Formats: sequence, C-alpha cells, structure tokens
Amino acid sequence: MTSTAISVRDLSKKYDNRLAVSHINFEVPLGTVCGFVGPNGSGKTTTMRMLLGLITPTTGEGHILGEPIEHPEKYLSRVGAMIEGPAFYPALSGHENLMVLAKLGGFPIERVQILLEKVGLGDRGKSKYKTYSLGMKQRLGIAAALLPEPKLLMLDEPTNGLDPEGILEIRALLRDLANEGTTVFVSSHLLSELEIISDHIVMLRKGEVVFAGPIGDLMAKQQPTIIAKSLDHLDLKKIVEIAQASGHHAVIRNDSVHILAAMDWAPELNKAAFNAGITLAQLAPQLPNLEETFFEMTGDK
Repeated sequence: MTSTAISVRDLSKKYDNRLAVSHINFEVPLGTVCGFVGPNGSGKTTTMRMLLGLITPTTGEGHILGEPIEHPEKYLSRVGAMIEGPAFYPALSGHENLMVLAKLGGFPIERVQILLEKVGLGDRGKSKYKTYSLGMKQRLGIAAALLPEPKLLMLDEPTNGLDPEGILEIRALLRDLANEGTTVFVSSHLLSELEIISDHIVMLRKGEVVFAGPIGDLMAKQQPTIIAKSLDHLDLKKIVEIAQASGHHAVIRNDSVHILAAMDWAPELNKAAFNAGITLAQLAPQLPNLEETFFEMTGDK
C-alpha cells in the first residue's frame, strides 16, 4: 500500500516553446497538509491540472493515491478538488447546488447540510448563490470538494476573498481534515497561513521545484537573524561595522540593523555595542518566517 498521496517524477508541461512546468519531482505523504507555493505564473495551477487528469503532461509521470495520472478514472472518486474558483448555478441556493452535485455524483444527500455547517454556511444554505460574497463562494466550493469524502483534497487559493475570521475558520477546517486522515494539497499566496497549518511545502519558481519536503527542514536551513536598534539612529552604521568585524553580514533596514548570525551571538553584540558607547534599544534574535524564506529562495521581491 502506498504511503504517498501524490508522487511526481520528471513532470513537465510545454506550451509551444515555453515550459510552464519543467521536470519537477516531489512527494506528498498521506494524512498531511502540504502547502504549494510560488509566484504567479510559476506553474502551480498547471501542475494541479495535470495531477487531476485535466491536461496531459509533456514528459514524466505522476501518481495519485498509488494510481498513475494517465488513468484518472482510477482515483478521481477518492479526490476532491477546487481549481481556479468554484462554478455553480447562480439562481440556485447553496444547498440546492450541493444537492445537484450529490445526486449527479451518487453521494449521500445527508452530507449536504453537514458540509454546509462544516464550512460555515449552515445559516446561508437557502440563500441563492448569486447573493453570496466571494468568500462564501469559496466556502461552498470547498464543501462541494468534500462531497465524495475524499482521501485527497486539492485546493487552489481556497482563502481567496475571505476576511481574517474566515481565513482562520478555513485554516482550522483544513487542519482538522488532515488530522482525520485526509491529505490536503493547497496552493496559496498567503504564506503566513500555510506556515501555520502545513506539514510539508512544495515551492515552485518559473516552473521548477526549488524545495520540496517537511516545512521544518526548510526553515532549519535558513540562517537566523538578529535585529538591533539603537536610541541614536547614527549608531546604526557602527553596529553594522561591529557585526562585519566579527564576520557577520549586516544591513540597515528602516530604523534597525539586520544581522545574519546565530542567536547565541546576540550577547556578544550587546557587549561590543556597550563597549563602543552604544545603548541598544532592542536586541531581538529571530528565525525567518516562511514568507522571508520564500522570497529568499525564489528571488521574488
């Protein structure tokens, strides 16, 4: 029995003379939340469409729940997906739309109200879809993707249009689904959200994978930063000189100095600054977050 929900080897998609996705390799373990990140145009949606059998790869292979992507009929019944935004009948209510999909797909109609409640639409199920906000439409799309009780849920920008409270609810929902055994493969530009809920990360840049693996491994590769502030702005250049003299890269950003150095060097900096007549207003060692790591690895500013 396979231990991976998604496995990709040398997968490419070429349009005319342009490689939208170039020879990518990655695996997504079962029962995890895997964040799929990359700048706009990096190939995320194209990859998802290949994995769902919507477009044919130019080279390579992929497997979903142990089945080859050349035969989507073997695995699609166990996959829920929302790619490039949900599509529903505007004149029907949210409940009616899900009922149509349940009957067409042969899914238990009893799940419709349960799923509406699960995505926070329990009290708006009878409202017409055309009256829904963008965030509500996203929630209904997730509910539709959950109708088959999927082992793998693939979502493209599921928090698009949601307010902070809605984002928090969807984040909790996706985490709960993974805890219950559903693998969640989710693309998003909200890297702070993926950092909180993801076990694994696949990072794309210009159609190529720049990292794929546990998020902890990615963050561990990044060098910590010490942020120093002085009561006197003129001292910032002196702090840079102290850091550079000790072999550390340092730059001034706004009203502080950012130094690439291990956290245990902070006391040494504090002592050196004091000896130089500098009073530090702040000395804060910190690890980079996912967004900073993403920008560093993709070169996207």
